[in-house]
Amino acid sequence: MSFAPGLRLRLLAGCAVLIGLSGCEMGPNFVAPRPAAPPAYLSDAPAHQGAPYVSGDAVDPQWWQSFNDPELTALENLAVSQNLDLQIATQRLLEAEAQAQIEGAVLYPSLGAAASYTREGPSKEGIFAAFGSAETASTTASSVASGAAGASGGGAFSGATIAPLDLYQYGLQAQYDLDLWGKNRRAVEAAVAAAAASQEARRAALLNVEAQVASHYIDLRGTETVLGITQQNLHYAQQLVNLTVERQQAGLTTSLDVANARATQAEIESQIPTLIASRDAQIDQIGMLLGETPDTMPGDLVTPAPVPLTPPTVPVGLPSDLLNRRPDVREASDTLHQATAEIGNAQAQFYPDITLSGSASLQALQFKNLNELAAITYAAGPNITLPIFEGGQLRGQLKLREAQQSEAAINYAKTVLTAFYQVDTALVAYAQEHATLQALTVDVQQSQIALNLAEDQYRQGLADYLTVLDAQQSFLNAQQTQAESVERVSTDLVTLYQALGGGWEATYPIR
Repeated sequence: MSFAPGLRLRLLAGCAVLIGLSGCEMGPNFVAPRPAAPPAYLSDAPAHQGAPYVSGDAVDPQWWQSFNDPELTALENLAVSQNLDLQIATQRLLEAEAQAQIEGAVLYPSLGAAASYTREGPSKEGIFAAFGSAETASTTASSVASGAAGASGGGAFSGATIAPLDLYQYGLQAQYDLDLWGKNRRAVEAAVAAAAASQEARRAALLNVEAQVASHYIDLRGTETVLGITQQNLHYAQQLVNLTVERQQAGLTTSLDVANARATQAEIESQIPTLIASRDAQIDQIGMLLGETPDTMPGDLVTPAPVPLTPPTVPVGLPSDLLNRRPDVREASDTLHQATAEIGNAQAQFYPDITLSGSASLQALQFKNLNELAAITYAAGPNITLPIFEGGQLRGQLKLREAQQSEAAINYAKTVLTAFYQVDTALVAYAQEHATLQALTVDVQQSQIALNLAEDQYRQGLADYLTVLDAQQSFLNAQQTQAESVERVSTDLVTLYQALGGGWEATYPIR
């Protein structure tokens, strides 16, 4: 077959236009935001300058090991592999990846095979009745099936003469969307970005679980410490009750001192059930995070141990690295990418859509003729669709996508701002709690001295028992407050690590 020169030129120009349009994508291209980062954390904070508890070294992904507590490390490893929330987040990631794979399939031609057998009985009052009347009923059903009626060329026939037909067919079908305006490519881009956001959400969930395990473990050990202090003071209060009773029997004091001593003992004893309940609740919380049932909990949890202490210096990295490390910031960026790509998809809906389709098959009325060359049938051609009137649906869809993109951009800015403030707040809390602990340590030491002096003076009759009770209560409160401060220093460090976004870089839950 040959074409005239002018027609050939027009065909080549048309092909060039189609090739050029196939690379066109509607809508804005996503550019990853690059927000400015402060030069340093807390550069003007006097408490930070006077207490160098942090350094600019890189954040350790396995930050819980800085507590040097083997039990905490073992719990973290169990949580990574067994936590149910992480398993849910992993499945959501797999769902998002599968959805991206589904969306990506539209970029390729589809090819399918089909085979069919149909037995059809035409209607006696259907379209065949238009070719003749009942007077021509002498034509037999078999001659119609074999083509004799068509060969006669001169006779009409009636629908009443058509016998049921057998139709055998098999072949291939292909279809390809040219995607001239990038509608499918934008949809794939959005799906891939959604999968990336889901991956960051899983990382954020992992970091959250790691922080919760460490916080509950530290709370558990802190509660055990306070419980131990309270039990020791209860024993001490019992000794004072005995001493007061002996002094009463010797006529050196009154029953009022005995009543006060017993009241103090009862008040201290009343704190113990609450502390035990709090301890058991922390164990249950850890069990939930580990995905363990109460009867399979690690036995070491019920063995009292001290609060894991913080290291002398904590590496916090540089502010410029924070945005690349925090999973929530990365997730917000991927969500913005998804929303930006969906604008292009919405814009492409306004333009014509061209789909190329083709089929080739073998078709015959008798199965034995199915593989003959004469049985070949084919069809090929483009299918063009153009939206003309949609009642404002496409414009509304575009407005929706643009609003969602603006919302995602605002959410990203908020997430970045929140990240820096959370780190600064955590650094201040960590530094100030160190100062609080130093003061409380002095408080415990002096309260111990005051209690010893009060006891000596009471035995010598130089002080009344109220002085001893006040000193005893002050010492107990100082001990408990100091233990709580030790716990807060460690939990503040966990909060700081979580704010820094460390803990997921090299660790993932098992799929």
